Amino acid sequence: MKSKICVVGSSNIDQISYVEKIPGDGETVFGSSYQMGFGGKGANQAIMASLLGAETYMITCLGEDVYADMTIENYKKNNINIDYLQIVPGSSGVAPIWVDESGQNRIIVISGSNDHIDAEKAIQALSEIKDLKIIVGQFEIPLEVTERVFSFAKENNITTILNPAPAKIPSENLLSLTDWFIPNEVEFATISKMDAFIDENLIKYGNSLSGNLIVTLGDKGAATIDKDSVIKIPAPSVKAVDTTGAGDAFVGAFAYGLASDLTPQDAIKLAIDRASNSVTKPGTQISYSKQ
Repeated sequence: MKSKICVVGSSNIDQISYVEKIPGDGETVFGSSYQMGFGGKGANQAIMASLLGAETYMITCLGEDVYADMTIENYKKNNINIDYLQIVPGSSGVAPIWVDESGQNRIIVISGSNDHIDAEKAIQALSEIKDLKIIVGQFEIPLEVTERVFSFAKENNITTILNPAPAKIPSENLLSLTDWFIPNEVEFATISKMDAFIDENLIKYGNSLSGNLIVTLGDKGAATIDKDSVIKIPAPSVKAVDTTGAGDAFVGAFAYGLASDLTPQDAIKLAIDRASNSVTKPGTQISYSKQ
């Protein structure tokens, strides 16, 4: 039987422009190409987990527009259960993205319908999914919804994974409900006020959490904590074309690994492998693969 994962999170349409360099204030530049695709941190994580073989549920909210129709078809094509998807008045979420020639990006998220996920409906949906092993959350939906959902998870012995992006300071209560806290190096610095590349900082912050810490470090791989030591797992050397969605690929693959009873370190290795593979191709979800 496939392991069951539920992502409670965002769905966006990515609008990606590829440029030689990101324009500065008051500057206009020509782009080399444009691509529109499916995104949203929650959606990306769900797609990655499903590609690897998890039975994946998506609790999300879409607007009354053509983007909703496109997104629903994309979920169906990728074998995502959307029985609990909500449609609300207004527009779906969109994310204009700029990618420079080194593969680095800048992103603006316009939340739209993602701001209207109903916590009560989400909890009711979760209560109907039997044998659920993992719930994944991020910060592209209201924090109070994620907190309510994680509280349900804790009461029902379901493992929680929190990807604190876009970076915001999480409440102490939300942190106490989180089993795996997975920021990238920038989000870690924003939240902890410390440099992620200094081991003592990782140990200090990791030991302050009730759950486990993983910090993704871009092309340096990832780091996790074991009591008073840092375990660093390197990434393979690849030529990055587009880093958009790499962190989401990591989270989705890690969730799959944990749900499939891999050890945490083996789940991290799988997640790094899938994230590293994703940056070698343009786009977000279309850059994901299971091998």
